[in-house]
Amino acid sequence: MQQVVTEQPVGEELSLAERAYRAIRDRLVMLEIRPGAPINEDQLAQSLGVGRTPVREALKRLQYERLIATYPRRGTFATDVNITDLAHISEVRQELEPLAAAQAARRATAADRATLEAVRRELESAHSGGRTAAELMSLDLQVHRAVYEATHNPYLEDTLLRYDNLATRIWCLFVDRLPGMAGHVGEHGPLLQAIAAGDADKAAELARGHVAGFERAIREAI
Repeated sequence: MQQVVTEQPVGEELSLAERAYRAIRDRLVMLEIRPGAPINEDQLAQSLGVGRTPVREALKRLQYERLIATYPRRGTFATDVNITDLAHISEVRQELEPLAAAQAARRATAADRATLEAVRRELESAHSGGRTAAELMSLDLQVHRAVYEATHNPYLEDTLLRYDNLATRIWCLFVDRLPGMAGHVGEHGPLLQAIAAGDADKAAELARGHVAGFERAIREAI
């Protein structure tokens, strides 16, 4: 039985809230918590081994990020995945993903490049097969998050994290209709190489093409 932590010092409580936020966020993004499902604070706290306070703090952030919604007298629920949002999400990502890739190419530190190289090696191993759809989508999230972090622009990073999470939920919804998923995820290899080489223009071009390809694949699957 998991131990439930109910009281912690302030600094540790913040880290618990962050841990709860990331865990619940990824369950929502990967549709482990299905769209429209009720959110139960007690169950989440128990499954994560934390108290209700970190979970409540996490849920406040997730509501702002449009991953959950609270309704008076009804409760809190995972938001629906609405395919009509695809155009709006893609419109934002078409502008910001190339910017992030270019800035990552310009600003990535040695530590960032080591992280990106490690992710690139993971991409190569994905080509050998044997990865589930969930594992491939998790790897895709890992790539995007590493690139965003390498921009060293917290505002750009936060914005793109939100939109990539929303895009991934759409992808998860249609994953059974999307062939060649490993190839789509593998497209990130050249992008990571361009960032590592400091080629901002090429990185931006590849990022723009990836976003366009994602939207096209989803529309073909509908």
